[in-house]
Amino acid sequence: MKVLDLHCSQGHIFEGWFASEKDFQQQHSASLLTCPMCSCMRIEKRLSAPRLHLSTGSGQGRASAQASDRSQIPSAAAQEKLWALQAAWLKMSRHMAQHTQDVGERFTEQALRMHRGEEDEKPIRGQATPEQTWQLLEEGVPILPLLLPKATTETLQ
Repeated sequence: MKVLDLHCSQGHIFEGWFASEKDFQQQHSASLLTCPMCSCMRIEKRLSAPRLHLSTGSGQGRASAQASDRSQIPSAAAQEKLWALQAAWLKMSRHMAQHTQDVGERFTEQALRMHRGEEDEKPIRGQATPEQTWQLLEEGVPILPLLLPKATTETLQ
């Protein structure tokens, strides 16, 4: 099993688990990989920073690590914080997706009907154009424009 650090073109970092390098290459070339944060399909494999416990006797491990270009690899602490933030965002997004009804493009119409008392209130989500969003806000409809990653509304395999 290969665990790889993957990056999307939007800068999100996430792990991918593959049976082999060949498996990763096949999925990548077939455009099957997407970012769980933003659904971007432009994915790159980057250097991963495994936790290695090197002996301090020879100093060779440290010398080679110092010689490598660290400008593209965040510190372990920074990477852990980034992963924790991304995990929290995905958890919150999944919670919202699981506890709301997706009404799609009917969002504006349904939100207005609920706000006016023409329909029972319930937690909904859907799509609205910027103009529709302004219309809802001007009517006093309590909404929260939020981009939910597609991965939060699908079952993970």
